[in-house]
Amino acid sequence: MMHRPYVMWPHEVLRTKAAPVTEVTDETRAIWDEMIVAMDTMPGVGLAAPQLGIGLALAVVDASEGRGQAVRMANPEVLHASVEPRVHEEGSPNLPGVWAKVSRPRAVTVRFLNEQGVQEDRDFVGLWATSVQHQIDHLAGKMFFDHLTKMKRDMLIKKARKLNRG
Repeated sequence: MMHRPYVMWPHEVLRTKAAPVTEVTDETRAIWDEMIVAMDTMPGVGLAAPQLGIGLALAVVDASEGRGQAVRMANPEVLHASVEPRVHEEGSPNLPGVWAKVSRPRAVTVRFLNEQGVQEDRDFVGLWATSVQHQIDHLAGKMFFDHLTKMKRDMLIKKARKLNRG
């Protein structure tokens, strides 16, 4: 299965709040399936619909060892976040070739509509939690580098532009 291309920074959809999903349909499930293919192709541990140019509040996360355990989420929101931080090097296929250390809560409780369209609350810890928060940022029109100082962010974007000119 193919997937549509990643939109490249600074595409407008990456800075736009994603539209909430009113109900989970077969079309929603097909988008999730395409997103999982795109995530596994990267390879990455999560993907948000805006990264493929789809302005809907949909995300997938799979930080499992063997893969194939993707959690499909519509309208994910953090209900609770741990005080204890976790630092992880993050990147994005929308700004290829650059990564930065980002500190986020080590554990989160997230509410979302699952594959069956049922509201679910689930706890995520470690890399799962980092990825879920990264995707929720995308759905709010934020990129991982928005967590950096202005100077670090500007340097990162400049480096990415140089790398991606070729």
